[in-house]
Amino acid sequence: MTPPPGNGAEKSLGDIVQEVSEKASLLVRQEIELAKAEVTAKVKTLGKGAAVGAAAGVFLIFALVMALHTVAWLISDIFGWDPWAGFAIVTLLLIVLGAIAGLLAKKWLADGPPTPDLAIEQAKLTRQSFERQGTQRDQLERSHDRPNRPEEVSS
Repeated sequence: MTPPPGNGAEKSLGDIVQEVSEKASLLVRQEIELAKAEVTAKVKTLGKGAAVGAAAGVFLIFALVMALHTVAWLISDIFGWDPWAGFAIVTLLLIVLGAIAGLLAKKWLADGPPTPDLAIEQAKLTRQSFERQGTQRDQLERSHDRPNRPEEVSS
């Protein structure tokens, strides 16, 4: 009995290597396509989340404006003042809060750009340590390279 055509026993080594190469190439292409599909799905989800987050921010800003109107009307109602007085008090309160926030921001940002000072200092110490070790190693090598001459020692 002869084996059916296309059996692995009848294939040459070159055919087998070519088939393995083609299958590996196909596998890599499929993995790339899978990664693209996965990233695309995640980007779509992140985009939806960003859009909903932006909408939430807009709604919160509108809510803040309405809350400040409520406070202004409440102040004018409690004290029996004209509405403009309540709005003036709320406006002054917002100006004071804005000034405080601005001063805090200036104070915290005055330090300059963030630099890893501790890491830089540690790197300098490490470099100095390596340089010392290199110098010590060089001195040790020189002392081993010098021949021990008994006539120099005894004189």
